Amino acid sequence: MKKLESSLKNMLLVLTGVTAVSVALLAYVNELTKGPIAEANAKTLNEALKKVLPEFTNNPVAESDTVFGEKDGKKFVDFIVYPAKNGEELVGTAVEAKSMGFGGELKVLVGFNAEGKIYNYSLLAHAETPGLGSKADKWFGAYDPAKSEQAVSHEESARSILGMNPGEAPLTVSKDGGQVDAITASTITSRAFLNAVNAAYQAYKAEGGEVNGVSGASQKATGADSDAATGATIKVELTDSVSAK
Repeated sequence: MKKLESSLKNMLLVLTGVTAVSVALLAYVNELTKGPIAEANAKTLNEALKKVLPEFTNNPVAESDTVFGEKDGKKFVDFIVYPAKNGEELVGTAVEAKSMGFGGELKVLVGFNAEGKIYNYSLLAHAETPGLGSKADKWFGAYDPAKSEQAVSHEESARSILGMNPGEAPLTVSKDGGQVDAITASTITSRAFLNAVNAAYQAYKAEGGEVNGVSGASQKATGADSDAATGATIKVELTDSVSAK
């Protein structure tokens, strides 16, 4: 076989061929993994919904509402609201909300019962420091006086948000005069987490209405994504405090 002459033209031809093959392989692998990834994400979400909500018989994902916001002409997802029903009775609502933490975006799924009290929560994603801010996964759910009669320390009861109603007073850390003890050495993460919880409550409260007269777009979902008809509109602003840990 004749050896290709070393020239710019031949090098470009080889580079183009390698690039085309690489793109084709990546597309093939992406197509192979798309289904399993979607199934894994759906499983994770369903498990989180079961954790944060009272027992339900409907499909909250299929009946979810996506609340959109807009910034610089670009549309983005603010919240996803999942209604939980037992038969025809609404027993709770889960809201997916986010805020900026110390290391990046922090995404939380907060479950509220029919009275607006926090039933439970799940930290869906974060980029916080391992061993510090990452403790938000369990820190704020250590104790639920409404569901447990076990003896607990003051530390446990002072940091739990379970059973609280953010509608009575926004949740803030004790360092800021609030009622919730922050994660040790992770005040910024704690503030961001509570900001997300407070915003989730506003979305829960405003489902089907408006918040502070400012509106975004709420769209009825028929699964993970949907182009269904637009419903009620709301927009909630997150306020992330920035201070030293």
